Amino acid sequence: MTMPNTLAFDTATARRIEANYLTPEVVAQRHEIMRRLELKPGEQVIDIGAGPCLLTEEMARAVGPAGRVVGIDLSNEMLSMGRARCTGLPWVELGEADAVSLPFPKATFDAAVASQVYEYVGDLARALAEARRVLRPGGRLLVLDTDWDSIVWNTSDRPRTTRMLTAWKEHVIHPHLPRTLARRLKEAGFVVEDIGVFTFVNSEYGEHAVSHGLAALMAAFVPGRQGITEAEVAAWVADLRELGAADNYFFSLNRYLFLARNG
Repeated sequence: MTMPNTLAFDTATARRIEANYLTPEVVAQRHEIMRRLELKPGEQVIDIGAGPCLLTEEMARAVGPAGRVVGIDLSNEMLSMGRARCTGLPWVELGEADAVSLPFPKATFDAAVASQVYEYVGDLARALAEARRVLRPGGRLLVLDTDWDSIVWNTSDRPRTTRMLTAWKEHVIHPHLPRTLARRLKEAGFVVEDIGVFTFVNSEYGEHAVSHGLAALMAAFVPGRQGITEAEVAAWVADLRELGAADNYFFSLNRYLFLARNG
């Protein structure tokens, strides 16, 4: 059987992602996105790759009923979650669309957000060109993506964990996107105004930790890749649990934020 090249956003995966997005660390990440974006009442915003629409909802409350928030995604499962979440916010519009072909006129939006999206997009130059096209002059784009080599994870079997992380990087097209994103944004015609980092740190292993959710996503994705078996995955997860119980758990991961303007 040929394995999918990237993460498949089926119902089970969508639910795991939603649960991870509700952890305190990712809630804090959304707050940081909102702080940097500085939305104002009445603004029009597009959430590119809206996922379960937690950020979409927060942006809608920031711009208010005089504004407009459009959330797009390719996953019907994610959009279904978003529609349930945004009930009662009629100025939110959700629909299926691709980042490389945004179905909106030129200069429609004051701001755009792409959080954990562009690392999945093959034709990134086209996606950035589309984001710039739908932004008004001076409109701002906030991009957040992960460098998947930034993980620090305590483990009792480092070679096994290295193989797990190597296999996990196959779930995206650009596993090290932040390293080149400033250049790509400038080439697309944006002016990069700020670059920041948001770091997740877990010293405990439990269902409310972002690394617990990440481990669940990895456990579902990596079997059969890099020669990894289901038994090895189970042993890896058990090791994380044991390290947590022994008060010897540590996890850290960096996500990078880029704020750019349509020059």
